[in-house]
Amino acid sequence: MVNKIWLAFILIGFAFAAAKGNISAVTEAAFDGATTGVTVCFGLISIMVFWLGMMRLAEDSGLVKGISRLLGPVVSFLFPDVPKNHPAMGFILSNMSANLLGLGNAATPMGIRAMQELQTLNPDKDKATPAMCTLLALNTASITLIPTTLIAIRISFGSANPAEIVGTTLMATFVATLAAIMADRWYRRRYVKSHRPPVNPPANPAAATLTVER
Repeated sequence: MVNKIWLAFILIGFAFAAAKGNISAVTEAAFDGATTGVTVCFGLISIMVFWLGMMRLAEDSGLVKGISRLLGPVVSFLFPDVPKNHPAMGFILSNMSANLLGLGNAATPMGIRAMQELQTLNPDKDKATPAMCTLLALNTASITLIPTTLIAIRISFGSANPAEIVGTTLMATFVATLAAIMADRWYRRRYVKSHRPPVNPPANPAAATLTVER
């Protein structure tokens, strides 16, 4: 669906440019965008390497494990249908820890592995389980203590104070995570109610009473 939306944007842009006789502006914008993208990528490489190295140090020093221990009770509450000793729990904790540190590139592989492990618990392989939906919501709206990637982008564009977004990012991600958890709890209740087996009354109440008395 997203690919279709972007294709529609591109075709609409070409159509308007052709109608106004300004196709050359579209070509120049495409080349300028490609040049800017490559420049930003090169600027981000060194910064991302630094923070990924810091993430590795955090793992080796036990910081990530400490964060995972703190998040353990929270994760058990958010994922009640996942066994505590299941491999998916470890990947979920690593994903949330990386997101807390603003390392989205490091969190993505852990999220993919967590989804793969959750799929092993899925009785219907064609439908997402509640745990999968919860993980997707939390990964999308995760609380971020240090928005590392955003700070790196602001540095690459020459921001005078690239770290000034830390407070607002923390507040925004906190509100987003709270909203995601509330929506997840609401949909979980609806899911449980819709999948609750019906209580069928006996066809002959008098016969059932007689059976109980005997």
